[in-house]
Amino acid sequence: MTTVITALILGAGLGLGLWALAVWAFPPRPALGAVLARSTAAPAPTPILAAKDTGWAARLGRPFIAPLRALGLPGERLARDLAVIGRPVATHLAEKATLAIAGLLAPVLLQLLLTLAGLSLGIEFPIIAGLVLAAAGFVLPDLQAKSDAAKLRTGFRHALSAYLDLVWITLAGGAGVDSALNDSVAIGRGWAFEQIRRALDTARLTRTTPWATLRQLGEELDVTELSELAASVSLAGTEGAKVRTSLAAKAGALRTHQITNAEGDAQAATERMSLPVMALFLGFLAFIAYPALTQVLNGL
Repeated sequence: MTTVITALILGAGLGLGLWALAVWAFPPRPALGAVLARSTAAPAPTPILAAKDTGWAARLGRPFIAPLRALGLPGERLARDLAVIGRPVATHLAEKATLAIAGLLAPVLLQLLLTLAGLSLGIEFPIIAGLVLAAAGFVLPDLQAKSDAAKLRTGFRHALSAYLDLVWITLAGGAGVDSALNDSVAIGRGWAFEQIRRALDTARLTRTTPWATLRQLGEELDVTELSELAASVSLAGTEGAKVRTSLAAKAGALRTHQITNAEGDAQAATERMSLPVMALFLGFLAFIAYPALTQVLNGL
């Protein structure tokens, strides 16, 4: 039975490898509709978020970028997360391939070392462990990217709340919209304020309205609050007083939402802290009850 399972796993792995090799050597042609849509589409604006291409894993896994792209990776949601953390899609796919191959080969190398030492874990160990580690290495970069992007979005919303207050105070002092946006962002520090500053600099260099680049930044970050801020600021030309009131209301609503989320996270953390205590209590209870239960069962 073990031989049959091993043969099935080896056959599946061989078939998967041959299929991946065929996709890499002969990538599928894109659909005609997609090609025409790309050729007739208007040029996309230059991204505001900066990307960095570093890492040895990205260089080693570069040959596997095309096959993974042919599979439709990454998804739209993950692509947005990668844009938020500043990681190029090609670098991410290369790292996924490198980690998957490393996870696949690590148990084989361990088995060779054990064989040289006169030990062996059986032929099933490198196969099963290699597949598990390869799957983990392939999925781990996605999970890490989602976690990092979620943290950056949370921090950005906190900074945006402070930025809204600063803009509202500056507008109430009689400043114009452009000066209020630029003066307020000059006060803040950190990643979030740096992105807003880049958006405003882009608007000044490209001679576009600041709310247009702020809306673009909100779409790239997938932060709807920033897009709503851009929509409110765009009305400042004719309804300045209403815009100040709207900004104050948005800042208050954003703070309330953040407080609610913080309370929910604290409650969830408290519940997670109770799980180890419950496990310890159950273990202690079993340790006490097991001798008595054994005595009762032996006496029957």
